[in-house]
Amino acid sequence: MSTARNVGIILLVALALSVLPGGGATIEVALTVLSIAFFTAIAFFAFRLYREHRTFTLDSLEERQRAVFYVALGVAVLTFAATGRLMAEGGVGILIWLALLGASSYAVFWVFARRLQ
Repeated sequence: MSTARNVGIILLVALALSVLPGGGATIEVALTVLSIAFFTAIAFFAFRLYREHRTFTLDSLEERQRAVFYVALGVAVLTFAATGRLMAEGGVGILIWLALLGASSYAVFWVFARRLQ
């Protein structure tokens, strides 16, 4: 019963924000804050992974593998930075966004698969 009550409260708040004047701006602010928190958490997680694995993994990579890894990370960061522009282009922009992130992910996978061989 408490689950239904909680869902009802969330629906009531969502309805109020969408109907009341100024609700759209409030939703935009909340989404912006959530986006900033999400990307900050990703950056902190990446920093922690870098600090923990710097001496064992990254320093032991060959020059080519390290270059591919850093370029892939750079492409991913730039793709996230350009998300708004790419999504505004419609279907082609979404396909480019997916292709860039897919290529970056595959490059990171390739580096670590080569390292484990």
